Amino acid sequence: MLQSKYFRTCLAIIAFLTILYLGSKVIFLFTPLVSIFNLLLVPMMLSGFMYYLLRPLVNFLETKKLGRALSILLIYLVFIGLFVLFWVLVWPTLREQIQNFIDNTPYLVEGLQNQFNKIQNDPSFSRFFKGDTDLTTRLTEYVNSAITWVTNSMSNLIGVISSIVVVIATLPIILYYMLKDGYKLSPILQGLIPRKYRKEGQDMLKDIDSALSGFIVTRVLLNVVLGIMLYIGFLFIGLPYSLLLAVISIPLNFIPYVGSLLAAIPVIIVGFIESPSMALWSLIIIVVAQQIQDNVLSPIIYGKSLDVHPLTTVVLVLIGGDFFGIIGVLIALPVYMILKILFLRIYEIIIAEREDDPGGPGPIAPAGIEVEIVKEEQL
Repeated sequence: MLQSKYFRTCLAIIAFLTILYLGSKVIFLFTPLVSIFNLLLVPMMLSGFMYYLLRPLVNFLETKKLGRALSILLIYLVFIGLFVLFWVLVWPTLREQIQNFIDNTPYLVEGLQNQFNKIQNDPSFSRFFKGDTDLTTRLTEYVNSAITWVTNSMSNLIGVISSIVVVIATLPIILYYMLKDGYKLSPILQGLIPRKYRKEGQDMLKDIDSALSGFIVTRVLLNVVLGIMLYIGFLFIGLPYSLLLAVISIPLNFIPYVGSLLAAIPVIIVGFIESPSMALWSLIIIVVAQQIQDNVLSPIIYGKSLDVHPLTTVVLVLIGGDFFGIIGVLIALPVYMILKILFLRIYEIIIAEREDDPGGPGPIAPAGIEVEIVKEEQL
């Protein structure tokens, strides 16, 4: 009975469930570990993101005989210079637009309600609003709530930054050692894999590394170019808060599929407060920029598809957001890509072992050959 595969499987499941039950009873012992994990999660995520973004540049500089440490320090100096340029050239305008947006929030809501009233009283559109006199009030309340939430978020931005200043301070240190010694991680992980599966494990690690690198680098390039196109388009049509709206759209577009819609909502609202025609032109700018990104830039930069169905992506975003909030939304797709590669590689190993099992059924010979073999044995 003890040799029965079914019995051993049931025993393993019972042991696993028992461990989970006992672990739930001493969960307080893991509280410090959870706190450390939460503290390191954000800097490690940002460091990993920047690692894949900067690693090609470090490798390129290393081929120029600069040395890995010197290459990293040189990149840091370039980033410091870019930050200074941002602080001098971009931040004053961005700060002014943020402050104006916060100060003008009551007037924005009032202007939005006036636009709704004009449309409702327009003979061309009034027939669409018959029997629903509270539509304007409800829409204004919804938009007012959204603008209030955005305003409060901007007002609390300084407090949020100050609360994570320690985390941000650790980012350059973690990133430095990732870029300097990151190539040593793969051999260490390969050493943890049994020798029998080391070749398959090496291929699996390469696939994961390639998938993460391609995803992060291409998303950053595409979203930065998209933000620049949107800013130029908003300036061309004279949209208020053009720089602020373009900057907001860049991180929102990191959310697959849903992010482009979320980024378009504040743009259309601000344009509509200015005038309905401004809202229409803003929508045209967004659609044109998105089409250029999806149909022109994406095939060139990506090279190949991520092979993730759009419905799967939406489900992953919803699940990640429900469990881990904004962090879950951002990491849902990369985590799915890693798990998918792991599953496919392990499945391939299992299938290969079944085919190579000497105890399994061998190839079946045709009937004619079997007859000839029997005759030879009889002779």
